[in-house]
This record gives sequence, C-alpha cells and structure tokens, in this order.
Amino acid sequence: MMEDIAAGIRKALETKRFSGSLKFDCGVDGVIVMADGTASTEDRETDCTLRLSQENLVSLLKGKLNPMVAMATGKLKLSGNPAVAMGLAKLLA
Repeated sequence: MMEDIAAGIRKALETKRFSGSLKFDCGVDGVIVMADGTASTEDRETDCTLRLSQENLVSLLKGKLNPMVAMATGKLKLSGNPAVAMGLAKLLA
C-alpha cells in the first residue's frame, strides 16, 4: 500500500516542484520520503516529519483531510521545519 501511495506522489512530482525533504511516518505501515524530486519508501533523515496513520495520509493526499484540522485534532503531528510542510499544499493543489 505505501509503495502505491509513493507511486502516486512520484507522478505528482513529475509536474510539480517540492523543495526540501519531508517524511510521512505511518508507524508500522511504513514511511514515504519526498526528497530530490521523487518519493521513496526508504527511511532517511528529512527536514520535516509528519506522523499520521496510513488512512489519514490517504485522506490528506486526496484533499479530504484538512492539514490544520488534522493537527488540531491530533490526527497529524509535525516535527522539524514547518515551512517544508507548507510547501506540501502546492503539491496537493
């Protein structure tokens, strides 16, 4: 499932630019790292980490979960540089 999600992000990155590095950490389900113009399921250090469930990640990427609401309700936790996470909005648009 995580590889399928990463493939969708890679496709989006073909036409949209993302600066910095960001990790979606879904705990036991795995990670997706966006860096260097691509997305991978290999874990590494990043500028920013978003911790959330795989289900919430899918909702976030489909635009069904508002990131601010997710943070306020504890569905999403951010660590690292929040400016990198803000760049995600351009990718999702």
